[in-house]
Amino acid sequence: MVEKRIVITGAGLVTPVGIGLEETWNSLLKGENGIENVISCDVSDISSKIAGEIKGFDVENWLSRKDARRMDRFVQLAIAAADEALSQSNLDVLSNPEQVGCIIGSGIGGIATLEDQFATFFDKGPSRVSPFLVPMFISDMASGQVSIRTGARGPNVNTVSACASGADAIGNAYEILLRGDAEAMITGGTDAAVTRMSLSAFGAARALSTERNNDPGHASRPFDKERDGFVLAEGSGILILETLEYAEKNGTEPIAEIIGYGQSADAFHVTQPSENGEGAARAMKMALSKAAIDPQQVGYINAHGTSTPLNDKFETMSIKNVFGENAYSIPISSTKSMIGHTLGAGGGIEAAITALSLRDQKIHGTRNLLVPDPECDLDYVPEPSRNISMEYALSNSLGFGGHNSSLVFKKFTS
Repeated sequence: MVEKRIVITGAGLVTPVGIGLEETWNSLLKGENGIENVISCDVSDISSKIAGEIKGFDVENWLSRKDARRMDRFVQLAIAAADEALSQSNLDVLSNPEQVGCIIGSGIGGIATLEDQFATFFDKGPSRVSPFLVPMFISDMASGQVSIRTGARGPNVNTVSACASGADAIGNAYEILLRGDAEAMITGGTDAAVTRMSLSAFGAARALSTERNNDPGHASRPFDKERDGFVLAEGSGILILETLEYAEKNGTEPIAEIIGYGQSADAFHVTQPSENGEGAARAMKMALSKAAIDPQQVGYINAHGTSTPLNDKFETMSIKNVFGENAYSIPISSTKSMIGHTLGAGGGIEAAITALSLRDQKIHGTRNLLVPDPECDLDYVPEPSRNISMEYALSNSLGFGGHNSSLVFKKFTS
C-alpha cells in the first residue's frame, strides 16, 4: 500500500508584521519588528507594557458589523487567515463538504470577551451578561465558526495545549488525512490575548519581558544572553492540508509537504521545561521517525524560541540531544523574535513560515541576537535572512503544562 502524501495547498497569516501571507513573509525576511507599546488597553499599572499587536486589521473586510460583534477577536483573526488560505488553495469546500474538516487550536480562547463580561457582571449584575458570552469565549469557536462559514462538515475539533495548540491542530489534521477520515483540512492556530488580564497574569508568573518597555524593538531576543522573558502577541496562522491526490484535481501547486508529527509530555512542571529539554527531544525524535528521515537530513529548524531564559537554554539542549554534533551546522531561527509570542497561534504561524522557507529556499533570521550566550551556542541566523538549499525542515512548539510538538516538512516535488 502506497503511503498517502499530505500537502499544504494554501496558507493565511495575520500577524504583527503583516496582514496576509506574503506581507508577513517579506517583513520577516527583512528582519522587521512588530513589537511596540501596547495601545489596545491601559497598561499604566502593568509591569510589561509592550506587545505584538496587529496594525490596521479592519474586521469588516471579512465580516459584517453584526457578525463581528458576536465573535471574539481570536475568531475574527482565524476567519481572516482561513479566507486567505482557502483562496490560495482553490479548495471548493462545498463540492464535497463531508470530506473537508476543520481543526484550529487556541491556547486562551476569547479572554477579551470574558474579561469584558466579568466587568459587566460585577458592575451591573448577572442580568446584563451577554447571551453571546459562552459562544464568544469558548476556544472551539474558531474552528466552529470557520466550519459554519465555509460549510466544512468533516471532523471538527479544537486543540488546547497551551502554546503547542496550533502545532497540535496541524498534526492531528495531518493524521486525520492519513487515516482517510477526510480529504482536506482547514487547520492552524489563533489567539488574541493582549488584554489587561493576560498581561497581568503572565507578568505575575514572571514570564514576560519587563526590562525594555522603553525599547520594545529589542525586547524579544531569543537565545540572546540578555533575554528576560517573552513578549505577548496576537495573530493567526491557518493552513489548508490535502491529500496530494485530492489537491491535484484542483491543479493547485502545493507550497510544501508535511511528512511527520511527534508529540510528548514533560510530566515535570506547570511552566518550566523538563531538565535538559528531554521532552522536546522526544517529540522531535518521534516526528523524524514517523517522517522516516535521518536527523542529518534536516536543513532548518524553526525553533519555539520564546526569549525566556529557561526555554531557550533547554530547547538548545534538546536540539543537541537529537542532532548531536550536526546540531551546530543546522540553521535555527525564531519567528517570535519579530512578532512576539502569539501563544496557541504560534504553531500555525510558524508552520506556514517553515513551509514558505522550503518553497523559497530561504529562511528569516533571529532578530536581536546581539549578546552571545554560552549556553545557546548554535547557529541562530543573526542576519535578517539567508539563502540555503534544503529538502527538510522542522518546526517546534512547546507549551505550559509540558506539551511538546514537532512537525516535519518537506520541499514539494511532483
